Amino acid sequence: MKKKSTFLQSMVAVLWAFLGVRKKSGLQEDVASLSFVHIIIAGVIGAMLFMGVLLLIVKTVVSL
Repeated sequence: MKKKSTFLQSMVAVLWAFLGVRKKSGLQEDVASLSFVHIIIAGVIGAMLFMGVLLLIVKTVVSL
């Protein structure tokens, strides 16, 4: 039986993917258990957070 994962597990998997460090066994577990919809939503949220942090850093540096 396929183990269901939570949205938080999907967010963690996407964050590891953003960093580019992941064990092959962890990747295989994610592929087997994570929901495609959760991954898409987590990826969009992660990208928006990343862009928000970058914009905040740029605004801070430019205002100095």
